[in-house]
Amino acid sequence: MSSTRVTLRFFLLTFVTATVSGVLKLSITPDRGTTLSISSSQVKGCKVCTWAGRLRQCGLSVVLKDNTPVSVEFECPRPQDVFSVEIARNIECTTKLCTGHIIQADTGSLPLLDFNRKFIWNLKASAPKAVKIDFSNTGLRQINPSDSCPDGHSYNLQAFQTSGNVAVGKYCRTGPVVCAQILNQGSFSLDVPAGQKLQNGQFDVSVGEEIKSLTKITVMIPKGTSSLELLSPNYPDSFPDDDVMQWYFQVPDKHRTALQFLNVTKPRCLKKETAVEYHSKGRGAMVLSLSDPQPEQNQGDFTLTLRNCEMDIRSAASPGLLLNLRVSSSRTGLTVSCKLDLSRMGGLSLHIEKLRPASVCQMRVNSVLKEKITVTSKSELTFKDCPPEDIQVTATKTIECSVLKDCPKTPARLSVPLLPPCLLAPLSSVTWTLRPPQHGTVELTSPFGPLKQSLPGQQCNNSIVFKLSEDHGTTIGHFCTPGAIQKVQIHTNMTVTVSGMGGKSLRTLSKTVLMEAFFKEGISERYIFTVSPKRDTPVLLATPGWPVGMKSYSTVSWIVSVPPRMEAHLMFTKLSQPKCSNRHTNIRVQRVGRLEEEYSRREDEEALSEITVNGNFYLNMSNCMPEKGDFSVITKITLHKSKNLLLTIILSVVAVLLVIFVIVLVVVCVVIRKKKKKLDHEISIYNPNGTSFLPGPNGFPKTREDNESHVYASIEDTLVYTHLLRKGAEMGIYGEFDTHPPFSGQTDSQKPLVSKIAADDDIPVGVYEKFQAPPLPIRPPSHVKAIQDNVIYQTEDPSEEENSPNLGPRLEPEGGN
Repeated sequence: MSSTRVTLRFFLLTFVTATVSGVLKLSITPDRGTTLSISSSQVKGCKVCTWAGRLRQCGLSVVLKDNTPVSVEFECPRPQDVFSVEIARNIECTTKLCTGHIIQADTGSLPLLDFNRKFIWNLKASAPKAVKIDFSNTGLRQINPSDSCPDGHSYNLQAFQTSGNVAVGKYCRTGPVVCAQILNQGSFSLDVPAGQKLQNGQFDVSVGEEIKSLTKITVMIPKGTSSLELLSPNYPDSFPDDDVMQWYFQVPDKHRTALQFLNVTKPRCLKKETAVEYHSKGRGAMVLSLSDPQPEQNQGDFTLTLRNCEMDIRSAASPGLLLNLRVSSSRTGLTVSCKLDLSRMGGLSLHIEKLRPASVCQMRVNSVLKEKITVTSKSELTFKDCPPEDIQVTATKTIECSVLKDCPKTPARLSVPLLPPCLLAPLSSVTWTLRPPQHGTVELTSPFGPLKQSLPGQQCNNSIVFKLSEDHGTTIGHFCTPGAIQKVQIHTNMTVTVSGMGGKSLRTLSKTVLMEAFFKEGISERYIFTVSPKRDTPVLLATPGWPVGMKSYSTVSWIVSVPPRMEAHLMFTKLSQPKCSNRHTNIRVQRVGRLEEEYSRREDEEALSEITVNGNFYLNMSNCMPEKGDFSVITKITLHKSKNLLLTIILSVVAVLLVIFVIVLVVVCVVIRKKKKKLDHEISIYNPNGTSFLPGPNGFPKTREDNESHVYASIEDTLVYTHLLRKGAEMGIYGEFDTHPPFSGQTDSQKPLVSKIAADDDIPVGVYEKFQAPPLPIRPPSHVKAIQDNVIYQTEDPSEEENSPNLGPRLEPEGGN
């Protein structure tokens, strides 16, 4: 069928106009027929603004089209961290014509290279024809949706249905997929990460066949020995309900192919049954169930059809339909030679064995026929009629240290070895045996990030899985990334085995460091896991060996970090307790830095359904000697905002107010003391006009009836105990100057008298002079008599009171009010 070719390009005239005060300004002109969208992944934050004349509009996204120049501003210094760019174009096909070339090229859009960009071609066909995309110039290779392509460029194919969009697959450049046909409508997109230029590429779009399936993928098997993997649409989610998918395989002459289902799940069907169908030229159709052994296709092209049933989507026990299949091919009657030299691989051993006893595969090492081969140094291998699915290749390596002080300070890097391509089958697993010094510990971390244990409700869906075991074979658990386990410590010899999920090969991970191992001092427990949960992401932690019980008398601890203002909720699900013949099992929760326990239960005590812990804590478990049954637990940890946060805030506010009150109280006391001290140094005023008064804020003097001059605020000892001083003088203890001289005070109605001393010293009238009492005598210890509080002392002889000198009217005490 001939068709008119139309050249379609994504063309953007883009100029950087200014970057001022953290605002990036661009001038963009989309190509005619192209829609450019700039959108943010955040709900709040940086905005993008457009200018149309004098009108400025801002928001979290903007759509540009119609070949109209537009000024674009970003209100943040690094908008590429927030915004992504989509460049879309629509392609519609009639029953005869639709398109020609689609050219991938960067045409001057340099400022937009800093953004994550997605180029989208929206495809629409006219029924009953499909729309066809030809990849034969480069070819594509299907990958798991969670994987990424080596060059960063990933393609996605989608089919649009009334029930929703279906992800047909994710692909990388260069591979056996040469064509795709989509029924009705769909899209083909290319994701380019920020900072990378768009690689040049070309694809043909044309009118396809009349197909009855969701999509039809054409795969060209390469010559020689090869292996490839394909995934059902929506993988790892379910294939659409009651739908059909087709793969068409083009097989070279004198080659045979074999199919193997690596991972398959079947749904609960309400109508029809799930099945696979094989169609080839000159042969009738072969219909098999997904659990049947799949046949070898001896020669020629063939079609594989996957059919789904009408699923019971309401049942939680129905996982849906998903399929991961491997297609292997080899030349018939072909002998392959391979020379290996492992002497420079640091103790690496290679193990090769036949998987099917009935296979015609013949393996020889140094011309000797073998069913199993182990290579440790230099060897020459030959394979005759050995398809890849008949051979399994594994590798092992031992890393040990006998004395702790001699162990390397740098970690041992566990990486997948790079093997020569002459091996027919890819490497399926690598096992490292780690042997620490006596009483030492193996510590494991992953450069890929924290680990999680593969458990019901927390399965591993990525491409690789780590199996941790003790040296004698007891399984500790299966782990993968991402998760919350930051570090694993094991106080014994152990092994780490890495393998691909569902039998996938490790070819793409060659020379990649998957885990780092340290040899360190011994620990108190047999196993210690360091865990850092995240908010609203439940973490499941299982006892070592789950679902098998823990070893007798073994112990395990989890050190769990809880962020500030958060609390951890612990639930012990799937708890299995044994009947102990010696000791007891124990589950204990203890806050870090606390001596008291938050929680503790034995096997003969009823466990709580849920406990809450504020702050970092230890979760410790130990086993007894079981008489019957096993000890195994799955612990679910979920972080929530602390319920005591409001109480903490209230207590903090009260504490702050209390501190402020204490400070104010101290300041007031200091001010009062200073004021009193200041008044203690005030002096009397002599006023020749009649009255004497104190300076300061006391105001003008009052009359005797109004003031309190006749009331003593305090009386010096020399004034109170004058009679004792006189008695002491009579006894010869004190001198004649030990007592106050007589003083004739004034009354309010009299003018103050001038003392004789003042007259003799020529002290002018009206001059300030401090009233000084004579100093207290120095009393010998034998004559010191303790003075008691609240006791009025009098003379022993009442007659002495009559002979005591007249002190005259009372004066205001020094420093009085």
